[in-house]
Amino acid sequence: MNYVCVYFSRYGNGKRLVEYLGGKLREKNGNVQLFKVNEVDPGKVPAADVYVFSAAAEAFSLQRDMKTFLKNLRGMEGKKYGIINTHAMKKDRLDTMEKILSKKNMVKLAEVEFQVQGAGVQSGNGLPSGWEAQLDEFAEKLV
Repeated sequence: MNYVCVYFSRYGNGKRLVEYLGGKLREKNGNVQLFKVNEVDPGKVPAADVYVFSAAAEAFSLQRDMKTFLKNLRGMEGKKYGIINTHAMKKDRLDTMEKILSKKNMVKLAEVEFQVQGAGVQSGNGLPSGWEAQLDEFAEKLV
């Protein structure tokens, strides 16, 4: 299967998550492409069997660059996706991501959220214990 993962990561947590996920999907013979949100045009996203979008919650909303990217996706009707959200608050933004993607008539396979330890944690060290197991379960739903 072919996977395209588009992510935003300010402090490294989001990047760490998609890199780990990419490794898990490759272990299952998946072909995985990873893109930072500013590296791919939302109107020209490479073809894939499953898309994964990962972003943080910032300023009580979904991170702005990812929100704009998702709103500008084109030609995604019927495509399958999974979503990942990191946040330092008690409230994740999975609902925001899902609402945008459902308007594109995409089909959700899985979602997962991670409450990072403290706002502004540097270098991907803010992920909660057990995050790998959560991503393993998430990956299984995408296969």
